[in-house]
Amino acid sequence: MVARVQVEAELQRALVRSPVVLIVGARQVGKTTLARTIVPTGSANYFDLEDPVDLARLAEPMLALEPLRGVIVIDEVQRHPDLFPVLRVLADREGEPATFLVLGSASPEALRQSSESLAGRLEILELPGLGAADLDGNADRVWLRGGYPRATLAGRDADATRWLRSYLRALATRDLREFGLSLPAATVERFLALVAHHQANLWNAANVARALGISEGTVRRYLDGLTGAMLVRQLQPWHSNEGKRLVRRPKVFYRDTGLLHALWGVSTPEALLQHFAVGASWESYVIDELIRRSPDARHYFWRTSNGAELDLVVEEPSGRRVGFEIKRADAPRLTPSVRAASEDPQLRLDRISVVYPGNKQYDLKDAVSVVPLRDLLRSPVVPQG
Repeated sequence: MVARVQVEAELQRALVRSPVVLIVGARQVGKTTLARTIVPTGSANYFDLEDPVDLARLAEPMLALEPLRGVIVIDEVQRHPDLFPVLRVLADREGEPATFLVLGSASPEALRQSSESLAGRLEILELPGLGAADLDGNADRVWLRGGYPRATLAGRDADATRWLRSYLRALATRDLREFGLSLPAATVERFLALVAHHQANLWNAANVARALGISEGTVRRYLDGLTGAMLVRQLQPWHSNEGKRLVRRPKVFYRDTGLLHALWGVSTPEALLQHFAVGASWESYVIDELIRRSPDARHYFWRTSNGAELDLVVEEPSGRRVGFEIKRADAPRLTPSVRAASEDPQLRLDRISVVYPGNKQYDLKDAVSVVPLRDLLRSPVVPQG
């Protein structure tokens, strides 16, 4: 077990601030393990809605929950969405005798119900997988295996790959149905593989629709389903006027590079480094680590009609914007795209960091620097609320 000190501390603060805290994240990402640091399994204050005994205990939820005090955990809450109105009543009691920590596997139904009935009472925390900060800076392991704890912490790379393949099978045969992916399991597996083929590239719904023999609208819904399940990130293009984007299609990323590599058939460091799309994989991993460190910002990519592009634009709540170009190269140089981004009068970036796997930091021009990934990983991870 890995202690997630920063995440645990933010959760403790959220439980002080809010009467109801909802932790969302992909299945198997560690939500239950995190909750057990607050309330141990077996406590009368812990309800696992996949356990028939706990389901029976909540047959009359008001009678079961009202006498309890302290922090109460309800795991897999999307299986019992009618609990949210009950939680609203209990959260409004004078003196707040109990605080509720509810866990959901990124179910759209759970989020919709919570926002309707618990407005003003609820704080939502998003739990990602393990990152380099959780493994003393071991970025290479997280890059290869991803952040699902059972894969990241497996004894061997082969064991991690077996777990990831089993996880993908479970997604295709069962878990993704609640997100609208109702095709036969074999077709869902093909869809997952086609999304992996688009990693770190512009999404082409037409090509995917043709490959699967379904409509573009269905393909878009299915991609949104993967996004809702927190498996995929759709990075939108930046423009100063949202209605006049030069590029309208998102770039698509599997959030977890371990899942990506399992879909590619890559299971060892050697195979990853020899893969033709190793650059797209490394870009995806670095973007995920950067987003962990700027959870309150908005994230985009930048691309012009003449092909100039920047991998990531981070727009902070203050309006300040910084850019990142990600290069798996020995000594990155100033490219025409980075120069164009640094001089674009609408984008107005404060600075650009060109992130690479080397060891030395150096300047390319005013406000444009080459920065080792290891330096960026030293900045703290901020849980997303």
